[in-house]
Amino acid sequence: MNSEYKVTKFKNGQVENIQDLISIEEPLEISLKYKNNGKWLTKSLSITMRTPGHDKDLVRGFLFNEQIIENINDIESIESFGNKVGKYKIQNKILAKLNNSENINISKIKRDFLTNSSCGVCGKSSLDSLEILKKEKTPKSNPKLSKDLIIASPSILRKNQSEFSKTGGIHASGLFSANGKLISLREDVGRHNALDKMIGDSLLNNHLKPDEQFITCSGRLNFELVQKVLMTNIGLMIGVGAPTSLAIDLANRFDMTLIGFVKEDSFNIYTNKQKVIVN
Repeated sequence: MNSEYKVTKFKNGQVENIQDLISIEEPLEISLKYKNNGKWLTKSLSITMRTPGHDKDLVRGFLFNEQIIENINDIESIESFGNKVGKYKIQNKILAKLNNSENINISKIKRDFLTNSSCGVCGKSSLDSLEILKKEKTPKSNPKLSKDLIIASPSILRKNQSEFSKTGGIHASGLFSANGKLISLREDVGRHNALDKMIGDSLLNNHLKPDEQFITCSGRLNFELVQKVLMTNIGLMIGVGAPTSLAIDLANRFDMTLIGFVKEDSFNIYTNKQKVIVN
């Protein structure tokens, strides 16, 4: 979703006033309805900045990645509600109703979440919190990728981004098969939102096959993005930019192959290089 703005552009020593398409960023309040001790409770769970669109996928992925739900069947319904507000007349509230509180991690619901489009992990205890969420390591040997596919995947991602071609100001995450087929793609101004949306779509359509797939993200790779991918048990992640030290440490702990700084003729392998075929 985008809108035209007046922009002053400087190029080759010249100043030009133009109309440019800018990606829209709006808040989304996520609420949860669940049964506890025989009573239905509704709790405002998170406020996140996002690009409007695919909000239900965002909620599915968020609830799964935070391990509030164990699988997609724990969600009975997801509905937007409230008035259409703001300049773009958008519903910025959404309610997820859970259908089986016995399988719901109520302690997670009691946590307060406040995220924005650039950082969704603020306030968490980082590595310690992840150890509670995930125990097993990712597949150590699969999938195996050629150097050509690694270099090509960011270009494939970008070519299939509808919003990036219009605005140049939006992130994407893509789920790929080991032979290079793009299975799912989602865009958002927030990197973690794009990944949540893509994982939510993949859960809904039963696309996840960790031994046979990898994920490519635009931008740099931080701790939170690696954590979200680990929850899918996919063990190979590619980023256009650089990873952080925590992202590398986390990937290494769970046998994930982490690849960054992907250019037209080069890339860096930070962990678990045996999954990469360089010959």
